Amino acid sequence: MVTLLDLMRKLASDAALAAEYSKDPAAVLRRSGLSEEEQKAMLNHDYDSIKRMTGLSEGQFATNHIIMAYDK
Repeated sequence: MVTLLDLMRKLASDAALAAEYSKDPAAVLRRSGLSEEEQKAMLNHDYDSIKRMTGLSEGQFATNHIIMAYDK
């Protein structure tokens, strides 16, 4: 079972998945096995819900917006 935090880490480290997510986030989320609540939070950029569901505090999940850790 993939957790929301697992998916967020994968999006930050897998360039192909991140590109697919950029084009069709709903499809990636549906395929991920996340709950409807988790999918909705991601699609709606509901950071309060994401923080609650992942246990992350403010700013810990924001690095995906700034730095992508893709291997070249």
